[in-house]
Amino acid sequence: MDMILRPGRLEDANACGMIVFEAFKSIVRQHNFPLDIPSAEIGIGLVTRMLSHPGFYSLIAEMDGTVVGSLFLDERGPIAAVDPLTVDPAMQNQAIGRRLMLAALERVAERRHAGLRLVQSAYHYRSL
Repeated sequence: MDMILRPGRLEDANACGMIVFEAFKSIVRQHNFPLDIPSAEIGIGLVTRMLSHPGFYSLIAEMDGTVVGSLFLDERGPIAAVDPLTVDPAMQNQAIGRRLMLAALERVAERRHAGLRLVQSAYHYRSL
């Protein structure tokens, strides 16, 4: 399966929000932490706000027409911030997250941000 990366659209909110919820649920359960995003509705709301805000850049990973991951880049300041970057738990370990992160680094360089911050959960070592 070939993966494409494309800018996010408002109609991606449901698919991306579900992935955000499922991805965070998966990692917190592995480490026995409480849920940061307690429901799919919260995830969808979060993603909808970012897709609707001009200060956020969104990137969608898609395979065969299905959203499999996303990255949101907060560009409201001189230092851009990645938060969140999520991949469907069923599609992890296929370098989707790596491709999203490399695209974010390219975007930061193109836009000449002073730096990039990765907002992450301290217990999620793989994200480093």
